[in-house]
Amino acid sequence: MIHLASPFVLGVRGMAAAARLGVPAVAVYQTDLAGYARTYMGAGEAAAWRRIRSVHAAADRTLAPSSAAQADLETHGVPRVRLWPRGVDTVRFRPDRRDEALRRELAPNGELLVGYVGRLAPEKHVELLSGVCGLPGVRVVVVGDGPSQAHLAEALPGAVLLGRRTGGELARIFASLDVFAHTGPFETFCQTVQEAMASGVPVVAPAAGGPLDLVAHGRTGLLVPPGDATAVQEAVRALAADPGRRAAYGAAARAMVEGRTWAAVGDQLIAHYDDVLVTRKTAVAA
Repeated sequence: MIHLASPFVLGVRGMAAAARLGVPAVAVYQTDLAGYARTYMGAGEAAAWRRIRSVHAAADRTLAPSSAAQADLETHGVPRVRLWPRGVDTVRFRPDRRDEALRRELAPNGELLVGYVGRLAPEKHVELLSGVCGLPGVRVVVVGDGPSQAHLAEALPGAVLLGRRTGGELARIFASLDVFAHTGPFETFCQTVQEAMASGVPVVAPAAGGPLDLVAHGRTGLLVPPGDATAVQEAVRALAADPGRRAAYGAAARAMVEGRTWAAVGDQLIAHYDDVLVTRKTAVAA
C-alpha cells in the first residue's frame, strides 16, 4: 500500500510508482486548491480542479476529511471518495488547562476573551473579527503567524497578537478562551475548531467546509454565513451576553470530541487500507 498524504508534486511521483509496481494507493485530500486559486489569483479554479481530478482519479481510494470536501470531490468527478476525518489530542487539549494568570495577562480588565488560532493569510479572512474588536468588554486574541500579520495588527484594533505558539502553551491559550472564532471559508477540515472543542470552548465558525461536520449549531457553537463580519460579531455578542450558554456549549463540545482520538482515527485509516487491499485482490482474482 502507498499512502499519499498530499498528492501534488512528490505525491504525483508516488502515484506513478504505485501504478508501475502494481501497488494500491490511497490519496488524502487536504487542501482546497480551487479556493486558494480563487483567493490569490481571482482565476484558475477550473484548472485547479482538473489537476485534482487527474491526480486523485489514479488512486484506488481518495480520503476526504469532511462531508463537504467529499461532496466537492464527487461533484467535480473524482471517483472512489470516502470519508476519513481527523483526530484530536484530548489529553493535551482539555478544559482544565484554563489558566487564570494567563487570562489576567491577556484581559487585565476582565474582558471576555475571543480567540483565533491559525495561519494569518488572506484566505483565512481573520479581518472579519474587526467588528468583534469593537464589542464592549471583549478582547480578541490572535495566535499564529503568516503574511497577513502586519495587516491584521492594523485591521484589528485592540487585539492581542501572540504570534505562533505550540504545545502546552497553545493548549493553555485554547482553554483560557471564552469563545473560539474561526473565519476561513476554505477549510477542508479545520483542526483548530476541534482543538477548541476539546478545550471546552464554544465555537463560532462559517457554515462552510469542515466546520459543518464539527460544529453542532445551537449545541456546541454557532455557524454563521461565510464572509459575513456582522454575523460573526452578532454571534459573539450573543455568547458574550450569556455565560450559561457558553458553559453549556463548551461542555457539549468537549463531550462531542472525546471519542475522536488519534488512535480511533488511525484505526479507521487501517480499515480503509484493508478494504482497498481486499478490493484490489478481488479485482485481480476476477
